[in-house]
Amino acid sequence: MTVPFWAWAAVLGVILAMLAIDLAAHRKSPVVGVRSALAWSGAWVVLGLAFGAVVWWVWGAEFAGQYFAGYVIEKSLAVDNVFVFAIIFGYFAVPREYQHRILFYGVVGALVFRAVFIAAGSVLIASFAWILYVFGAFLVITGVRMALHKDETVDYEQNVVLRAFRKVVPSTDGDHGGKFLVRRAGRWVATPLLAVLVLIEVTDIVFAVDSIPAIFAVTQEPFLVFTSNAFAVLGLRAMYFLLADVMHRFVYLKIGLALVLVWVGVKMLLLDVWKIPTALSLGVVAAILATAVTASLLRTRTTALARKE
Repeated sequence: MTVPFWAWAAVLGVILAMLAIDLAAHRKSPVVGVRSALAWSGAWVVLGLAFGAVVWWVWGAEFAGQYFAGYVIEKSLAVDNVFVFAIIFGYFAVPREYQHRILFYGVVGALVFRAVFIAAGSVLIASFAWILYVFGAFLVITGVRMALHKDETVDYEQNVVLRAFRKVVPSTDGDHGGKFLVRRAGRWVATPLLAVLVLIEVTDIVFAVDSIPAIFAVTQEPFLVFTSNAFAVLGLRAMYFLLADVMHRFVYLKIGLALVLVWVGVKMLLLDVWKIPTALSLGVVAAILATAVTASLLRTRTTALARKE
């Protein structure tokens, strides 16, 4: 797959333009309602699908299939990010009007770090083909651990990153109007929101360690890995505000995501035995997620009806 420089520049231009539009759209109304979140989620999905259509038109159906497979995998794993973001915001009692700003900068950081990881992964794969088997084994192990520890709770006050941040960076308590830094006694100090932003960034880096190898399982083309990641991550903020109030209903989604990781890990491990077709891989991922979501909604609906009775 030959990708000219202008194609990379055009994609980056679209991403930056959409980020600027998103920031401007929520400057006056930082609290994102469900209707706005639904509209933005739809816009991000349409943008992602439209780019897949461009890939199909320029490079053909096979590469488009690889892009869509990577996009679906990243989009589904992003739901796990949303769960964790909700827990972090709830744990630190972050007001809803500040959450969009934190997530905006979190997504910008996520795009930068993921680009670095993708570049590093591409170099590793080009230099050491056997690294794909390491990625595959890692994904299988991660999926199994996710399934076994799906109800695990986290005490963020004991988080190593947060403790190190507070030890190194002078901090202050209280609400400072959504600012990340304020000036106190002649020096700049961090507000609690900056600590939450750092925690969000580190959390996304941890998730990227899972999601980047997962996409390399369906394509080793750096352009497709980056774009499928980017267009999925761009909709992360809207997805959060859309799902924040109904996340308790997706009781089986964690297991579904664990199975997705195991599946793509197995696919990677079987590269020299059987190269699983992209369409089949995408179909299995979609079937796992659809089953997990449907089972979750049916389970919580039954539980809710039982409580009413």
